[in-house]
Amino acid sequence: MQAINSTTNRFGGVLILPEALPDDPETFAAQLHHSLASWRAEGFLVVWLEVPIAKSKLIHEAVEQGFAFHHSGDGYLMLTYQLVADSFIPPYSTHYIGAGGVVINDREELLVVSERYRGSDNRPPHYKLPGGALNQGEHLATAVVREVHEETGIEAEFQRLVCFRHWHGYRYGKSDIYFVCRLCPLNETIVKQDEEIAHCLWMPLGEYLDAEHVSFFNKQIVRAALSSPGVAPTTMEDHRNPELLEFFMPEGLD
Repeated sequence: MQAINSTTNRFGGVLILPEALPDDPETFAAQLHHSLASWRAEGFLVVWLEVPIAKSKLIHEAVEQGFAFHHSGDGYLMLTYQLVADSFIPPYSTHYIGAGGVVINDREELLVVSERYRGSDNRPPHYKLPGGALNQGEHLATAVVREVHEETGIEAEFQRLVCFRHWHGYRYGKSDIYFVCRLCPLNETIVKQDEEIAHCLWMPLGEYLDAEHVSFFNKQIVRAALSSPGVAPTTMEDHRNPELLEFFMPEGLD
């Protein structure tokens, strides 16, 4: 019997090819048992097993032989097996990333929103910056412009990255990083996103910074956007693919 078709990585890992997995759990169990012994004898450290959802009935057999869940994605579950005890297995993603936009018009008014799902209508609106989570593969500067437009209808131009907040114990036990960005509005007519946003308006800066129902954190990040030069999008000569990388640096660096 041959080992299940696989590739390897430079870290001593075996990556089983999903298309090489049989449909029958009994056949898979026998092949996997033989494969693990072969890979262990060859000195590999870790086995990565991606099981397509169409073959999810194989998962039980993998777990029975010592595999552990690593992560899941659309249409698959990834499992791992340590051929050598205490071999390092990098954890899956540990953070969410979000961005909020400080958008100020020529009349010194700040674009703010109040989210629809915050609770009782008897409570006063909780005004915050428009923004939201980045999509997979989306640049930070692109995401905050998109989120501002989706929630408020305001087209804006990215200017600076001002500050960020790092928060542990967020959704599903993951951590969250929230970036605050300064944007320049290109129009002022608000078109509210009714599904998520209860209120959206241009609020005088002084009124926002003095408002009782605006959190101290939200006031501080707006003050930071007003007082800090921030860091601007920058290109790097030795990184040729701007679709994969974005950089933010202080201006004036040689």
